[in-house]
Parts: sequence; C-alpha cells; structure tokens
Amino acid sequence: MSKTYIPKLKDTDNKWYLVDAEGKTLGRLASEVASILRGKHKPTFTPHMNMGDHVIVINAQGVVLTGNKLEQKRRHWHTGHPGGVKSVSYKKLMDERPERVIMYAVRGMLPKNKLGSAMLKKLRVYKDAEHPHEAQKPRVLDI
Repeated sequence: MSKTYIPKLKDTDNKWYLVDAEGKTLGRLASEVASILRGKHKPTFTPHMNMGDHVIVINAQGVVLTGNKLEQKRRHWHTGHPGGVKSVSYKKLMDERPERVIMYAVRGMLPKNKLGSAMLKKLRVYKDAEHPHEAQKPRVLDI
C-alpha cells in the first residue's frame, strides 16, 4: 500500500506575480487571482495548507464592471449596532477606493476561515501602476 504524499509548508516556494487590471472584467480577474492565492495552480496543491503565491494587482481603477453593475450593485455591511446596516454603491467605491472593489471580490472567492484570511494577506492591490515591490522581482502574469 502506497502512502499519500503531503507536502511540508517549509518545502514550498512562494513566488510573486504582477497582474495589470486595466480593462479586465472584475469577476474573471478575481477568480484567477483567488486561484493563485490558494495555490491551485501548483501540482502540490493541498486544500488545508496556505501554499499560494503573492499577487500584486496594479491599475485597479481600470477594472471593468459589466452591465449596469456600476450603478446598481451595492456593497452592504453591518456595524454591529442596532440599525447599523450601511451600504455604498460600486460607482462611489470605484471613484474613491477602487482597490477595495478587487479586495472584496477576491475575498468572496477564498475560504471563509482563518486560512482564507491568511491567503488574503498575500494580496496587494494598488490604484495606479506604481508599487513598492520591485525588490521581490514579480513575474508579470497575463490574465
């Protein structure tokens, strides 16, 4: 009987990828980024381990929402106080904080537990083309 190979976390190598969001559809971009953050592109993928790579997303203000989502879609959250439901339109979010739009979309595609929170920490999103991660030598990833 053969044993199942389980990789060790210390044996994994974390790469850095650079993704340009200019002109990309939000959902398609987020699903690819979430897959890389989870590590599903690696042959040693293990669902219960944080084996994913780091992702840098630049030009977040250039991401595209299809249809009428820009005007009709809203982001809801609760403050924890009675009657504390808050809401903001994606049009206002794209004007003020476009990097949050990508963060929310990717977060929704990751596991809803501590592992998903750890994976989300490997994502960096920037509004413009400048980013402070040149020392990591990120590979350009075409999505």
